Amino acid sequence: MFDPLITFLIAGMASPGPNVIMLTTSGARFGARATWHHLIGVVLGVGVIGAVSGLGIGAILLARPELALVLQIISAVWILWMAYALLRQDKTGSSDTPDRPMRFLEAVLFQWVNPKVWAIALAASSGYSTDLPPIDDAIRLGLSFSGVNFFVCIFWTYSGQLLARLLNSERAWWIFRIVMAIFLALSALLVFA
Repeated sequence: MFDPLITFLIAGMASPGPNVIMLTTSGARFGARATWHHLIGVVLGVGVIGAVSGLGIGAILLARPELALVLQIISAVWILWMAYALLRQDKTGSSDTPDRPMRFLEAVLFQWVNPKVWAIALAASSGYSTDLPPIDDAIRLGLSFSGVNFFVCIFWTYSGQLLARLLNSERAWWIFRIVMAIFLALSALLVFA
C-alpha cells in the first residue's frame, strides 16, 4: 500500500529551499563526490527532524510561540549569513569562508534552523500521522523523510555538478553565485511565513 506521506514529501523536498540551493551550489563548485558528506548530513538531519516532529516537538513549538520566534530569528540570520558568504565566494574559493563543502555535522545541525524542513515536518506530523504508537510513527516519519530526501539530494547535487560545465568563465560563475545567493536569501522569508 502506498503511503500518501511519500507524495507529500517528494513535492515538499524537491522544490528549492536552503538545502537544494546549497547542495546544487556545492555540486557545481566542488563536484558531487566532494559534496557527499554534506549530502549525507542533510539526509540524516532531515530524518531526525522528521522523527522528532512525530514525537511532539512540533506541538511544543506551536504551544510556545516565543520558542518558535527564537528559532525563526536564528534561522533567518543563519540563512542570510550563508547567502552573503556564497555571494563573496568565487570559483577558486577566495572569500572569508572555508574553501570546502559543508561538513557532515554542519549539515546535520543546519537542519535544526532550516525553516523549510520544519514546515514540512510539522505539516507531515499533523497531517499524515497514523494510529501507530508515537515511537513507531516517529520512526516512520524519520525513515520517510530520509529516504525521500536521499534521492532529492542526489538529484540536486549531481545537477549542480552538471551545471558546472556551463560555468566555464568567471562571469558565468559570478551570475550563478548571485542567483543562488538571492534564492537562498529569499528562502529566509519562509521562516516567517
